[in-house]
Amino acid sequence: MNDAPLKTPPDERKLNSPSAEAAAPLDIFAPFRSAAPEAPFVVAQLGLSLDGRIATQTGESRGINGDAALDHLHRIRAQVDAVVVGAGTIEADDPQLNVRRIKGKNPARVVIDPTGRVGSSGKWLARDGVKLLLVSAAGWTPHGAELVRLPLVDGLIPPRAIIEALFQRGLRRILIEGGARTISAFIDAGCVDRLHILVAPVIIGSGKTGLDLAPIARLDQALRPKTDVYPLDGGEVVFDCDLRRPAA
Repeated sequence: MNDAPLKTPPDERKLNSPSAEAAAPLDIFAPFRSAAPEAPFVVAQLGLSLDGRIATQTGESRGINGDAALDHLHRIRAQVDAVVVGAGTIEADDPQLNVRRIKGKNPARVVIDPTGRVGSSGKWLARDGVKLLLVSAAGWTPHGAELVRLPLVDGLIPPRAIIEALFQRGLRRILIEGGARTISAFIDAGCVDRLHILVAPVIIGSGKTGLDLAPIARLDQALRPKTDVYPLDGGEVVFDCDLRRPAA
């Protein structure tokens, strides 16, 4: 499938290369390249409808975002050392978690499975030469995957412990890809540096919402990150949110 180029604002710097893998605006990936090597750099991504839905009431989610947003997701994967999803995403979607829509290196694939839900099969376990990691408090791991055993705290594995364990294994740039509960947990824990929200021009009107963060009582407690906006083909939009910098 051809890679759809990102449309850039008039004041955006022109790209030096017309190749598909460089078609994203140059600056959107600058934070990935400039991140300090002595600390993890964590990006999360979330695809949404205009009304903030990630799925219908029956759980259908494929087709909310179009080709341009999928191309952008694969560009992110090509920029990171590891892509992380929860066990629920593996069970619901059986994703490949590799780079296919552009040219790029596949990241390590990491599944968070606190209680041993994930079975011994799945596309994430493909033997393509990349590192496969299962983060779990249980002692079992599918053949071909390395067990990263971490203790439960209140029924969950703390996100900070996961990031630290991956960083110790040489995985510095990390994508938290899904699902929404996993992304929300990492944001609540203060572990996410950048959040890419990909909004599609569709109104679902009901169904599952995206982020579900810890409740706040006042608006002055809300996150207000510095945000850059990048329009995509097909009416889709990327909101690049810097969770380390508040909006001016």
